[in-house]
Amino acid sequence: MSDQERLAGYVEVWWRAVDDLTALLEQLPEEDWSRPTDLEGWDVRAVVAHVAHLERVLATGEEEHAEIGDPAPAHVRSMLGHYTEIGPANRRTATPDELIIEIRAAATARHTALLADPPTDAAAKPERIFAGVPWSWETLLRNRPLDVWMHEQDVRRAVGRPGGMDSPAAQHVADYLLEAMGFVLAKRVGAPAGTTLLVAVDGSAPIAFTVTEQGRGERLPAAPAEPTATLRMDRETFVVLAGGRRPEAAASVVVEGDRALAEQVLAQMATTP
Repeated sequence: MSDQERLAGYVEVWWRAVDDLTALLEQLPEEDWSRPTDLEGWDVRAVVAHVAHLERVLATGEEEHAEIGDPAPAHVRSMLGHYTEIGPANRRTATPDELIIEIRAAATARHTALLADPPTDAAAKPERIFAGVPWSWETLLRNRPLDVWMHEQDVRRAVGRPGGMDSPAAQHVADYLLEAMGFVLAKRVGAPAGTTLLVAVDGSAPIAFTVTEQGRGERLPAAPAEPTATLRMDRETFVVLAGGRRPEAAASVVVEGDRALAEQVLAQMATTP
């Protein structure tokens, strides 16, 4: 598959994810917009405002600025946290319809531009990107479906409307986050060389990792006959753990092999900001 074909695939998954998110938002009554989400300090409105902010920056290339308070809210603990507060801060008075329309308008403009002039080099730097992050086209376009779909799920959990676990974006996110489990095993947990981990998530192919002599997490071409530890879980459980939401979900994971190692992995699984 060429770079252009792979990048176009990411664009299509992101476009579907935007449509799924806005379709969900259009169904919500006013009272749902103030319900707290799993993201500290953010209600549904703040989550949606954040998505609107990033989509607008990518569509226009124009950065926003906002006063988020001095001192900053307790949940803001980094420069990235300051940046992500800009969207909610600037849209506190926006109505639900205005937020939905902003997302649709920005995403439509962006989608049209990407179809008219599709990126062809995955390693090249996009002309428009938020916060000046040094991402390539590959990283940017691969991350957009993840961000949009993860926030759709934040909203769904907050308002008690489960769903969306079988969409193209759901598959994309689960498979993408699974790739980070080698990093978790080797760098977060610090497992010794030769340790192996098998992660089996419903809807995705089981994936196995080992720790190399150099201390890196390396994907194995096939599952070992007897992994040091095995983790089995459904997609939602995996997503909330890898996404840093609801650590108590680890209680539903089926563990085989070295339980102490498995518990360390489960405690260190969060790999998204």
